[in-house]
Amino acid sequence: ATTTVCVAGDFRSSSPRILKAVIFGIEEAGLKVDNVGYAPTPMLAYHSMAEEAGAVMVTGSHIPDDRNGIKFYMPHGEILKTDEEAISQVYKELRDGDYSADFDANGMLVHDVEVPEENESARSSYISRYLDFFPSGCLKGLKLAVYQHSTVGRTIIPEILEKLGADLQLVGWSDSFVPLDTEAVANPEQLAAWVKELGVDALVSADGDCDRPLLVDENGKVIHGDLLGIVASSFLNADSISTPVSCNSALELSERFKGISRTKIGSPYVIAAMIDAVNAGDKCVVGYEANGGYLTGSDITLDGCNGVLTALPTRDAVLPILSALLGAKLAGKTLSQMVSELPPRYTVSGLIRDFPNSVGKAIVQSFADNGMEQVDALLSETFGKCATLDMKDGARMTFEDGSVIHFRPSGNAPEFRCYTECDTEELALKNNQIGQKLIIEKLLPQFSN
Repeated sequence: ATTTVCVAGDFRSSSPRILKAVIFGIEEAGLKVDNVGYAPTPMLAYHSMAEEAGAVMVTGSHIPDDRNGIKFYMPHGEILKTDEEAISQVYKELRDGDYSADFDANGMLVHDVEVPEENESARSSYISRYLDFFPSGCLKGLKLAVYQHSTVGRTIIPEILEKLGADLQLVGWSDSFVPLDTEAVANPEQLAAWVKELGVDALVSADGDCDRPLLVDENGKVIHGDLLGIVASSFLNADSISTPVSCNSALELSERFKGISRTKIGSPYVIAAMIDAVNAGDKCVVGYEANGGYLTGSDITLDGCNGVLTALPTRDAVLPILSALLGAKLAGKTLSQMVSELPPRYTVSGLIRDFPNSVGKAIVQSFADNGMEQVDALLSETFGKCATLDMKDGARMTFEDGSVIHFRPSGNAPEFRCYTECDTEELALKNNQIGQKLIIEKLLPQFSN
């Protein structure tokens, strides 16, 4: 069994305090702490897997600064649902204990914890992961903007891009935390203005813990994460893709990939499907989510690249960005042209914040209980007849004209998402606005009582 646990955190204001509590707990258990510092989640995962050690990441990902969380890793990588169940059981056994000697009445740790010196090798090995695989100078000639804000990758991403030959402009550094949600970008106008002002080929960034990429094309348009996943997977010659049910169906319509597995929403489900694909004998096994987070379930070799890119079965922001940029450059095309070659299916992810999770679950349960009767009563007048209702994760409705509406409460925040997919971007946006209005005006009052 491992005797070391690696730790890292994001730039949230509460992260230093929570990190100290985590370090205290690890040392109280008689284990050693390997401090990776304020670092990307995939960097921590890559380092801990190489060290065959467990890991704890303090991050709330894309949600606001006043909320935070903890993400656990086993020596073999990100925890799966079975691991979550075991952790929950241990928590139940421990939660009623007396911890007054360690925490005050406000739940704050009373001990003065010494934070170990940062292990800088984790950063260098993570950067080398990409510099060793992608050809030297392969991005030469590309002019890129990097939106730094408060992501923990704000100096790492520029270093990788610059060492691969790109000409960089750095924008948007923030000393306060910016909750960048790559599925529902709050400042697309500012991103587009930077692209236009700087005359760059693309703008790149990532969310707070740098496991979800943001890529903006040469026209200032955000490339949706699930479309970025298809472009990156094409470059990597993937033969098996695992992705949640909420992701764009251009994946199947493109007919570019041999094996596709649709999962529930959440990286543990994607990882489980990738494990099944590896066990079935697939060679290049990858996965991605609607937020753009990219996972590799197998080691990858690729003509024109160097050596082996070892598997990293957790969300990563760097690999899809590099794959899309280099793929477009080698094809002599812009990013917008690469996306335009995909079948015309457009997705919009609408987010309703401060939405009680219990209400969200009750809404989805009502679709499970009442089926097509509920869909017809609520939606048929606006969207026509519903062809299928998929309750794999939330309520996903596909109508006879091919339009999709998907209702789903967040699993880790008081938020409710409305996904839409259509043949035109305008209709996807219109349907999303209609769907959100329906949720707020009809369903929220009905299930809040």
